Amino acid sequence: MNDPAPSSAPSSALVPPPVASNPRPATLASLAALQRVVVGKEVQVRRALATLLAGGHLLLEDLPGVGKTTLAKGLARILGGSFQRVQGTNDLLPSDLLGVHLWDAQAQAFRFQPGPVFCNVLLMDELNRIGPKTQSALLEVMVEGQVTLDRQTLPLPDPFFVLATQNPLDHAGTFPLPESQLDRFACVIHLGYPERAAERKVLKGEAGAERVEHLIPSLDLDGWRAARKAVKAVQLADPLLDYAERVVAKMRAEGAFCSTRAFRHWLALSQAEAWLAGRDFVTPDDLQATFADTMAHRGSLDDRRLLRQERRDHLGKVLSGTPVGWKP
Repeated sequence: MNDPAPSSAPSSALVPPPVASNPRPATLASLAALQRVVVGKEVQVRRALATLLAGGHLLLEDLPGVGKTTLAKGLARILGGSFQRVQGTNDLLPSDLLGVHLWDAQAQAFRFQPGPVFCNVLLMDELNRIGPKTQSALLEVMVEGQVTLDRQTLPLPDPFFVLATQNPLDHAGTFPLPESQLDRFACVIHLGYPERAAERKVLKGEAGAERVEHLIPSLDLDGWRAARKAVKAVQLADPLLDYAERVVAKMRAEGAFCSTRAFRHWLALSQAEAWLAGRDFVTPDDLQATFADTMAHRGSLDDRRLLRQERRDHLGKVLSGTPVGWKP
């Protein structure tokens, strides 16, 4: 006997529970549910959720059809709240994202019609198919969580989370993402082809896009805000910061790009990973595990090679060449 689909359940069944005093168990339950949908990619799914908890934005880079949109939609489902999806095209305008002031004949005044960025989760599918002018409309949105139009500043909902997917530049109709845009993403994830057993589950409908609708939030928005607050409270000891500063200094000395924003993204992602592991402090292992995913999309590299393996190899050498306990 087949189980009924969640969509056939009454709407009251989809209401998430109230905020718990400790949001970690519910967060881990959401993580486990998402990993049963995006199968065979446990590390990548965990890192994606950690990015959400860290307050950053996520870039998914890979070939078409390997599950990028499924992961993005799954994250939106477990977060709950409002969700908007924008398909990247080369004729998309900034007003198509931000919104526009329309003349209201009845009120004899201009009325603001919000764009899709006014949501909790924004999926920008194939971001690099959008022209540079429209890409720049996301710069303020992703850093400051607000939109400025016609001398008016409008705040976005909290939490606000951007997931963007990107295809190789040798595909027709794509534009390179500028450094200023890439630097606003806290983390980059590559899924790659699934393993045989995981792909078999997708082919049989036991996982993948067909199962996304089965996901429901285990926390309400207040709960996710509480989880983010708990992540920010994870301790960063001074010796740990000393080590992180040495790694960043070594990167910069070798000519690699690492902004202060990138440095903060790295620390925040490490805090999220530590919190998911049940600790209230960050260890060097947390920093080393998140280093490549935070830095691989920054700096110069041929964007046609979206796996950026050469850059990840170089980042690994930076870590191995910086002893944890060494002091200048």
